[in-house]
Amino acid sequence: MKHLTTLALIAGLCTVVGLFLSSGLDDVWTAVLSAGWGALAVIVARIAAVAWAGLGWFVVFPSRERPSLRDCVTLRFVREGINTLLPVAQVGGDFVGARLLAKRGVSGSLAGASMFVDLMTQALTQLLFTLAGLGILIWLAGDGPVVRTVAGGLVVAVPALAAFYLIQRRSGHRLIQAALTRFASGREWRALGAVDVLYANLKRLYGNGARFGNAVFVHQIGWVIGTLEVYVCLHFMGYPVSFLEALVIESLAQAVRGAAFAVPGALGAQEGGLIALCAIFNIPAEVALGLSLVKRAADLTVGLPSLFLWHRLEGRAQRDARAETAEAEFDGIRDQIIGRSFDQAPVPVPYSYAANGPGQPRSVDIKRGEFKKCA
Repeated sequence: MKHLTTLALIAGLCTVVGLFLSSGLDDVWTAVLSAGWGALAVIVARIAAVAWAGLGWFVVFPSRERPSLRDCVTLRFVREGINTLLPVAQVGGDFVGARLLAKRGVSGSLAGASMFVDLMTQALTQLLFTLAGLGILIWLAGDGPVVRTVAGGLVVAVPALAAFYLIQRRSGHRLIQAALTRFASGREWRALGAVDVLYANLKRLYGNGARFGNAVFVHQIGWVIGTLEVYVCLHFMGYPVSFLEALVIESLAQAVRGAAFAVPGALGAQEGGLIALCAIFNIPAEVALGLSLVKRAADLTVGLPSLFLWHRLEGRAQRDARAETAEAEFDGIRDQIIGRSFDQAPVPVPYSYAANGPGQPRSVDIKRGEFKKCA
């Protein structure tokens, strides 16, 4: 897997270099500079979209077991930073977010189930967002190579999304249990119990249609917020587009990024996709590459602090774990000391009020609060 990721990264870098050289580095840089304050607006829109996605994760939880909105938003930024900047196939950050959430008072099975449901709502709303963009493109520009390419991708994406959902339901539960039982050679694995609890939480989360519907609605709004990046940036660059045209570019560009999930950062795929999509609306390739660079700058501006935040949260979690271990060890030592106090050695008393004989002392043993006379 590491070799494939490395090869994909090399291919993406080569594609990016080729596109920039063919479009002219000076022209691309001029387009980037023309964005001006629009680049800052793109960063603000990205921050708003990621925070809004944290709200989409928050509403998935049952009200009595719901973490704080602050935790969901914070960890959503961590997920975004990892998925955007690290070679983890755009999903590794989601597992990290679920694990960190489990360290904040949410049960591990519920945190994992919420992560899967959140991924499902994001994938479903992205599919709807892409369908909307494709429909608007057909309405604005008619049929063409881009329309047919996107339609072909949707033919593959719909069954894949359905399979992802079915794996989280009863059929997937049975498959995982059968596989674990087979590999365990008839013995029960502790993981089987964990899988049972995970799927019980998945059933509970999917069973509440209102919560799932709210999550879908929130994430759908989040994709529309992301459209502001294209809309504002192109206006500042001197190539104003309507909001519907910006929605076409953003929705289909996100579809290209999703299809290129195996390439770290979708290098090359994002740039090529934006060139093809902007060309539909008579936007030059150098401007499309400038738009891509502004988006990359937003990735770094939001992602790097998120990675730093991840480092701090991991350190805090380790310190808390060490503190809990030290407290447990202290409690164990204390219990041993208290236990020994009830089992102490006899204490001799050298002299008594009544002698055993002339000039002979009498000793008294004190043990467990009882006195014994010794000859």
